[in-house]
Amino acid sequence: MWFCSTCELAQLVEDPGLVEAPVGIEPRAMREQAARVVQRLAGQGWLTGSVTEFGSPHGGSWLPLTTSRGLVLADGPADLVLDTYGLLHEPEQDAALRQRTAAVAPGGVLVLQLHSLATVLVHRQWGELRHGHHAYWSAPALDTALRAYGLGIHRAWRYPMAGGTVVVVAKHDAEPDAETTALLAFERAAGVGNPAALHELQGHADLDAVQLRDWLSDQRLGGRRVLGYGAASRAVPVLCHARIDRTLLSAVGDASPGKQGRRVPGTDVPVVTPAELVAARPDDVLLFLPDLLDEVRQALPEVEAGGGRWVPLTDVLGGVR
Repeated sequence: MWFCSTCELAQLVEDPGLVEAPVGIEPRAMREQAARVVQRLAGQGWLTGSVTEFGSPHGGSWLPLTTSRGLVLADGPADLVLDTYGLLHEPEQDAALRQRTAAVAPGGVLVLQLHSLATVLVHRQWGELRHGHHAYWSAPALDTALRAYGLGIHRAWRYPMAGGTVVVVAKHDAEPDAETTALLAFERAAGVGNPAALHELQGHADLDAVQLRDWLSDQRLGGRRVLGYGAASRAVPVLCHARIDRTLLSAVGDASPGKQGRRVPGTDVPVVTPAELVAARPDDVLLFLPDLLDEVRQALPEVEAGGGRWVPLTDVLGGVR
């Protein structure tokens, strides 16, 4: 990771430029999050006129939630410009910000949902640093960058999903309220502008890798068969840094057809269908996306009916990841 002491943006040092990962299946937690945010935008009076959206490989779209409330798709600058995890996938951040801010009509708003760098620091989520994710924005750094393009953070809201998801509403003549000012102060206190705080992520990564490998090794020695669930991009650095192979983790299940039949990048661990995971009758299913726990338990009751148990990665590593 690189960190710019001037603009305070943390970025991936290099990326092999591989084809973007297959689009994932949008989890229920993300759909519920989208509904909460759109409801709040409606309450603020920002769901009027036209709308456009910058998408991402994480799946899902907020457009149906807005057009169902009367907004029309824009043919040019829009009153409401949406970006849900799209910005971090852009290799050229300057061009991406110019494109997004230029898409905002006079009097309109730009709404960005992001996984804040503050969340990464507070919960030691070093696995967020991965190929395809080029920029790791904090709210203060994003506010500074947006002001260079004529916008500023008008509102910033924090939600509990994934340990701390931030939604930013940017506009011309921004006037942050007390909640927004407090969020910006919280992120600064978390160390988003402190290179030493970022450097500590390396130690957390090394420790977590040892803990994960030791846990999987103990399960194998105890005669327990472990499979994973959720072949998300955040699982890749975790498995690679811990040097996990299929002798320790037989397979990873995922509901996305585009991922099935492949393998977790950098490993020999195959990605299988949920049905194949169930048929394997695992003793433990290591859940790489803890937010999915309730959803997968309901979708795959056969796991527990067959004597297996769901083990969120957070239970193995301790704390939110």
